[in-house]
Amino acid sequence: MRTSRSVLALAAAALTAAALVAAPTTAQAAETVTVTPLHFKVDIGPTGSEVCDIVGDLYLPASASSTNRVPAILTTNGFGGSKDDQAGIGTEFAGRGYAVLSYSGLGFGGSGCKITLDDPDWDGKAASQLVSYLGGKSGIAFTDAKHTVAAPVLDVVQRDAKDHAGHAVANDPRVGMVGGSYGGQVQYAAAAVDKRVDTIVPVITWSDLSYSLSPNNTSQTVGVQTSTPGAAKLVWALGFSGIGIADGVANAAGDPGRLIGCPNFAFFVCPALVVAGVTGTVDATTTASLRHASVSSYVSKVTVPTLVIQGQNDTLFNLNEGIANYRALQAQGTPTKMIWFSGGHSGPNAPGEFSFSSPNSATEHVTRRVSDWLDHYLKGSSVGTGPEFAYFRDWVPYTGIATPAYGSASSYPVGTATKYYLSGSALTTNPLGLKAATQNFLTPVAGVPTSTDPLDVIGSALPLPEIDLPGTTATWTTAALTANVDVVGSPSLRLQVKSPTAALTQALGSTGQLVVFVKVLDVDPAGKATLIHNLIAPVRVPDVTKPFTVTLPAISHRFATGHQLRLMVAGGSTNYRGGLTPNAVSITTGSASQALTLPVVK
Repeated sequence: MRTSRSVLALAAAALTAAALVAAPTTAQAAETVTVTPLHFKVDIGPTGSEVCDIVGDLYLPASASSTNRVPAILTTNGFGGSKDDQAGIGTEFAGRGYAVLSYSGLGFGGSGCKITLDDPDWDGKAASQLVSYLGGKSGIAFTDAKHTVAAPVLDVVQRDAKDHAGHAVANDPRVGMVGGSYGGQVQYAAAAVDKRVDTIVPVITWSDLSYSLSPNNTSQTVGVQTSTPGAAKLVWALGFSGIGIADGVANAAGDPGRLIGCPNFAFFVCPALVVAGVTGTVDATTTASLRHASVSSYVSKVTVPTLVIQGQNDTLFNLNEGIANYRALQAQGTPTKMIWFSGGHSGPNAPGEFSFSSPNSATEHVTRRVSDWLDHYLKGSSVGTGPEFAYFRDWVPYTGIATPAYGSASSYPVGTATKYYLSGSALTTNPLGLKAATQNFLTPVAGVPTSTDPLDVIGSALPLPEIDLPGTTATWTTAALTANVDVVGSPSLRLQVKSPTAALTQALGSTGQLVVFVKVLDVDPAGKATLIHNLIAPVRVPDVTKPFTVTLPAISHRFATGHQLRLMVAGGSTNYRGGLTPNAVSITTGSASQALTLPVVK
């Protein structure tokens, strides 16, 4: 990645999630690897009428030949990155006996055409044609950007007799995909349009992009989809748009057409940004476009074994998105497992999980899981693929490999639902004798921030204390805990609010609805409150005259003995555009129907 002092460069670094790779074991010496730069001519779009140039690097083990064929891996970059970011996976997996093709996604890193947000009709079709190249098809790979000098046909990759739909298809390689963030979603798109893909390992990616960029943690219908769009993410949206446009300008000489209309983005993106900036949310047309580029809309077409890996420290694509994908795949019978690791777009990985510069399956827990998964499904190895669900516990000490810090289960969800009832200004597990009291707060005009939540994208680099303006929150806090409370999963909150002004304006639609922000904080014995991984649940309340349920972002967190657990409902947030109109809000306790429910693991 290019180095810059700007916030956008920091966002690019965060969004460019390199794939997880495995180093050879001591019993398997690394092979000599060759790297060949290539250009690919792909036809994309709903009708296949748009031609693009894709740049890529082919990594081959020296032993691969037409008589000693090897399985293949296809990988691409995160948002703002390039094929070069995947050099680790290329070198390491080729050294383990795989053919690896790393490429720059459409609109990024020297590849032409616009950014289409991993839409199956564009990015999925492009990846499918690279699968054909790996399967030995001619007329796709060239040595020049003008596609005048054809590259040799690839004849060293294993072939399959039938695809995953049971059909005999030409140029069917034994191929899996690995990649993170933007390079994760494209795997779903490719697997949906091409049944020749044999397995995928999507890391820290989305389920529904309308939720990712404008989440509403109530009114949820399927997965993370909601019937009422939520609050637009400010910092992430600025990062995305700035990075994409900058990449388009930098590479305009090779494809100047990408700057026409919405610069370097699909045409709907620029108007969507304007609407979100004005209204604080996304409109129906934008929601439909974002969902078309999301696996939630086509998950029934994804039938290959899938290892879902999601990050606990991620305010862009939080754990709920991985959970939604896992559950949808499981429900339709797709072989699927799920791992929650410590890092993500918003924070670093823990030692001994995986590394991008020098991966090693002997010393890194998640790297080993990925290595075993690919060996099992691509090489036919008898190695196991690990537990159904695994999650990192940052409260477990260890040295070396992170395996001891991982809890596991045979299914998800885990834990016992434990209710904490709202009582006056307290949270209590006892439903009897709840105190009737009312807390009042204000939401700001024009959705301006009322807190100092750490900024998304750069939050881990510039941590800020949790401070909210007086009169803009309602809070409930437990007594000091007498035992550890380990929470693994999505907390939920059943709540009833009153807001006379919002009741009058909500008939206007999203611009008149009440927007609040729900948080769970850990308060240490000194009284310092910490927002867990900066995770917030924005809520655009469809009808303030009725109770509603909030599904908060999932966590894996220990509330230690002596600490307190705090629930906060706030009127504004640093990272989101709140409601446009100021509202007086009141919450009255005393009923057992209002409670925070935590999935507690013993």
